Amino acid sequence: MKIVPFAVLTAALAAASLMSAQERPTLAAPANSLYVGADGKYESAPDTVLFQFNISVQEERTQAAYQRASQAAEQVRQLLKSNQIDPQSAEIGFFSLQPVYDYRTPKRKLVGYRVNTSVSLKLKDFAKVGPIVGQLSDLDVTENQSLSYILENIEAAKARAVEDAYRKAREEALTLARASGRSLGELSYASVDVQHMGGPVPMVMMRSMQAAAAAPAPTAEFAPQKITVTAHVNALFLLK
Repeated sequence: MKIVPFAVLTAALAAASLMSAQERPTLAAPANSLYVGADGKYESAPDTVLFQFNISVQEERTQAAYQRASQAAEQVRQLLKSNQIDPQSAEIGFFSLQPVYDYRTPKRKLVGYRVNTSVSLKLKDFAKVGPIVGQLSDLDVTENQSLSYILENIEAAKARAVEDAYRKAREEALTLARASGRSLGELSYASVDVQHMGGPVPMVMMRSMQAAAAAPAPTAEFAPQKITVTAHVNALFLLK
């Protein structure tokens, strides 16, 4: 059976995959080759909770602000230890000192200094999320709390998505090669585009909710959102 010209085959494949938002790269394809594209996916439950917050304190003098920030950091350390969490699992992102002014008068007045520190904490034990968030919310030195579920080894998940996309691309190429009476040869070229999705979830507990400590957290009994990794593979195979 006569092989379909590459240009015609490419046009047909492009029309058949209009549902995909992926754009194929421009490439000078050799004769007797087959160009296909396919989407792959890998889903997994998250294995880590990423909890981020700021330590923020204000005092009239810089030295007092630094000292109170140190005391606040010690409070956080002791809180982690009381929940059997190694303080070294918490990472400090930045440390800043800013003057605070009163703008209610025509001439601004310096009223103090604010020290801010960002903290990131990763937890593997999801059962500890509620108590940790609640206890940190009780501290008057923490603010801007956010919580999200993540997949620690995201690169392995990306590899699984790429494998799925390539498998589908090769199966499609095999089908087209058989339909044209040819055999599929080796892979000559490939391009890969990978994305992953999985966003933050609502806070387990907020400061205003501490009076209802006996009530279950808003996220109780709900499963964390799955992490989805998608991949698109464009592959050029030679034909025998």
